[in-house]
Amino acid sequence: MAGLALQGALLAAPAPERRTTPGAAGPMAQPCAELVARLPNVRRELCEAARLAPTGVRSVRGREIFWRDIEPPQPGLRVLVVGAMHGDELSSAAVALHWIRLAETPPADTPLAIHWRFVPVLNPDGVLARPPTRVNASGVDLNRNFPTPNWARDAPVYWEKRTRRDPRRWPGPRPLSEPESRFLHQQLQTFHPQLVVSIHAPYGVLDFDGPSVPPTRLGRLYLDQVGIFPGSLGNYSGVHKGVPVVTVELFNSLRTPTEAEMRQMWLDLLRWTSERLAPTATTGLPLPAAGAQRQP
Repeated sequence: MAGLALQGALLAAPAPERRTTPGAAGPMAQPCAELVARLPNVRRELCEAARLAPTGVRSVRGREIFWRDIEPPQPGLRVLVVGAMHGDELSSAAVALHWIRLAETPPADTPLAIHWRFVPVLNPDGVLARPPTRVNASGVDLNRNFPTPNWARDAPVYWEKRTRRDPRRWPGPRPLSEPESRFLHQQLQTFHPQLVVSIHAPYGVLDFDGPSVPPTRLGRLYLDQVGIFPGSLGNYSGVHKGVPVVTVELFNSLRTPTEAEMRQMWLDLLRWTSERLAPTATTGLPLPAAGAQRQP
């Protein structure tokens, strides 16, 4: 019965909101002025060079969600990078913008051409709130709003029992109840990434969910698989759908790593991607299964 209820909830979830008039102005129609004023270590030149484009999808408060595609000729892999799923993790959006610059000029010895899709700010309402909030404008933790199996049973129980009804971790009334989570879910279905990189803060670790052998480190972040949560992106994409999710947990929500550290994290990510995912991308062979995940 729980599976039928979940299926019904998914069928009832509306498609992501889109503008009816192309190019129509709206909140955050030009994102850099607001982002530069809010994000750490992001200058106007960096933001404008990222050339963020509107997706046509709006947040709860009507703010545009932006993205950037970097697609080389004949890419061998598709990678989706997401920042600021939690709006108070400002450094995550800043790092995503810095990584766009690095993705534009890959190292000459990179063996794999990658189609990158960046969504630096998934939760613009949370980022631009004063003070910024983890949840979106509906009070939903977007990283508990994805349709993992038995969500209707497990997500509310986890929220009530394990978090003691923490308002910062409310999973929402149903899976994909929010335009922001519906947008990201749609990307998984239409872009078909072979890897998802989700940037968070401030626990200072590297987490991993799904198939393949996880990276052991990115820069100063070392692997520490913290387990899976009902409704989380790692649980849904990595465990349930089999698309690996690398979760980057920066050390600080309000400060980015140094330029050198961000570059080293990027190079480590490229190296691991080429070593572990390139064979699957080129041969079509299934990825080796990862070890069992710990349940928190």
